[in-house]
Amino acid sequence: MTDTAPSPAALPSVSPREERIGMLLVFLSALMWSFGGTIARFIHIGDSWTVVFWRSLWAVAFLVAFMVWRDGWRGTLKLFRHMGLPGLGVAFCFATASTSFVVALAYTTVANILLMQAGVPLLAALLAWLLFRERVSPATWVAIAAVITGVAIMVSESLGGAVSPIGDGLALLIAVMFSSATVITRRFAHVRMVPATCLGALLAGAFAASQAAEFAVSARDMGFLFAFGVVNLGVGLAFFAMGARLVPAAIAALLGTFEPILGPIWVWLVHSEVPSVRTIIGGAVVVTALLVHIGLEFKRQARPARPGITGLPTPN
Repeated sequence: MTDTAPSPAALPSVSPREERIGMLLVFLSALMWSFGGTIARFIHIGDSWTVVFWRSLWAVAFLVAFMVWRDGWRGTLKLFRHMGLPGLGVAFCFATASTSFVVALAYTTVANILLMQAGVPLLAALLAWLLFRERVSPATWVAIAAVITGVAIMVSESLGGAVSPIGDGLALLIAVMFSSATVITRRFAHVRMVPATCLGALLAGAFAASQAAEFAVSARDMGFLFAFGVVNLGVGLAFFAMGARLVPAAIAALLGTFEPILGPIWVWLVHSEVPSVRTIIGGAVVVTALLVHIGLEFKRQARPARPGITGLPTPN
């Protein structure tokens, strides 16, 4: 009998240098995404679907321009043709997550959504282990637990707000979709996922177009929508698609938690919305856990494979 199930050996192999680059790119994606709340505060549009439409449209325009600049028109078309089922899966995940976020806000609190998203590292680690037997180290599990604890502290003051099964169900769906996209991107590292994220933004924009009451916006709002789509969504998706394929799914998801940590800081600095004491404490717990874990990863990668031998990656 032929065994066709994926084995640990089938997982993509990257060098320590590539993994460090991947970690940096995933962190930069979280940094770009963290500007979302700050930019959104400048936009004065009553219909959320109009915002989603223009944001998605600008993101698609940037991602297409980025791929054409990097690979040319023929290369870009080739990337779309060759992304296959993994690319379609990632596109579906991002389209579903971005659409569910807007709908969930009508039923539950932002705090509840953030708390659900804190479980992304755990879900990604579990999915990677269950589906592909990707090893999750004890240190990563400890960091995951610390991250979930920290975000729980941050949002605990708002958990008494209005909630509903629909809203919390959609919030959980967002976490599942993002975890799935992270695992797929890592597992199929040979597939360039930038076109998949572009397709995801296109699908979200098309759905929003069917729901929007109007599309006319002021020149001022259009400028912020451009930043919302290009800087926040487009650049963030590009960094994530390039970086997540180079690092384990659990670590990629851990780095992604910088988004809900940095987001309140930018809003505080730009809009003078002072974070609560619990937000500061929880954020400190998460940032400390992430920095310690990343530092241990760099130390592990720099350790020689055998005494007296340098420059070799530690075998998994």
